[in-house]
Amino acid sequence: METLFFDIFERLPRQGPGDPSSTRRAFQALASLPPNPHILDIGCGAGLQTLELAKLTNGTITALDNHPPFLNKLLERAVQAGVSESITCMCDDMLSLDFEDELFDLIWSEGAIYNIGFAKGLADWKKWLQPGGYLAVTEVSWIKENPPQELLNFWQREYPAITGIETNLKTITSTGYKLIEHFILPEYAWWDQFYNPLAQQIQQARQKYDFNAEPNTEAGELLTNLEIEIDMYHKFSNYYGYVFFIMQNTA
Repeated sequence: METLFFDIFERLPRQGPGDPSSTRRAFQALASLPPNPHILDIGCGAGLQTLELAKLTNGTITALDNHPPFLNKLLERAVQAGVSESITCMCDDMLSLDFEDELFDLIWSEGAIYNIGFAKGLADWKKWLQPGGYLAVTEVSWIKENPPQELLNFWQREYPAITGIETNLKTITSTGYKLIEHFILPEYAWWDQFYNPLAQQIQQARQKYDFNAEPNTEAGELLTNLEIEIDMYHKFSNYYGYVFFIMQNTA
């Protein structure tokens, strides 16, 4: 199943919701970033947002992911975009990182902080930021109250820690950050470079494998779960979304 998962996700433009305009909007909120910032992009995947950051700044970017093919794709894209000299790829597990204190001016993470948890990520990563440094992350959040039971059941299985925007804002303040801005990613940030290409890859995988012969295989279950995920957003996108939270270290 893991082989099929990566076979699908390596073919996607992005490994999660996002879009260049949202990356740019979040970056433009960083009013006092140094001219040549040292940036850490955690859970960069194939790195479309990393490339956008490289175009927006004269700094250096450490792009971190635990899957080498994603990093290889990022390096290929960086060469094509002419920004490879400003990007260093690092293959490591985001759950066991060890950097020097106050090493970075900016920590960026689109669609990946859920792996460690929103509150824990904010707390653990804070020590690597310069005083006055910035943290910008996207986190899936409730954007409307009283979601239907079908959707609640889905998120209880997939990410029980999901909570509302206001709760996440309180976590930001209580962890020692100053909120700079927050906004909900547009729905096309889910579809254009993620769910639409993902649906195509699922269809191709179903054509490739004979699930009628083995209907209960783990691979078949993976594809079905991905289809359910897409269907949940198609039906209930007004109840949840990815939210960009941009904050500043007040230490």
